[in-house]
Amino acid sequence: MQFQDNIPIYVQIEKYLYRQIALGKIKPGEKVPSVRQLAVDLTVNVNTVQRALNQMNVEGILEVRRGLGSFVTTDTELILQKRRELIKDTISEFLESTAQLGLTPEKTLEELKKFIEEKKGD
Repeated sequence: MQFQDNIPIYVQIEKYLYRQIALGKIKPGEKVPSVRQLAVDLTVNVNTVQRALNQMNVEGILEVRRGLGSFVTTDTELILQKRRELIKDTISEFLESTAQLGLTPEKTLEELKKFIEEKKGD
């Protein structure tokens, strides 16, 4: 995983895990890798991973089971809500990038429609 300098690493780890859950790679009720395993996999400090998991626990996405680890909530509505937030964040980042290129939201939409039509033809 490549980390961005301008966003705290624990926030990026949260987004990474949310994405894994939203994509169904980690399913509702399934155990997430341990703090140590995630730290090794992502090559970050254990405390950074712990901070991300704690925040996800506070938000209700993860449930800690003493002695067993952290598990994804089975609350599918909450998972859908987080998925919608990820979609909004992605669109917001996209619009920010196109604005930096000098495109208005209307022009961005026009270019996006063209792009989608071209992809349909491929």
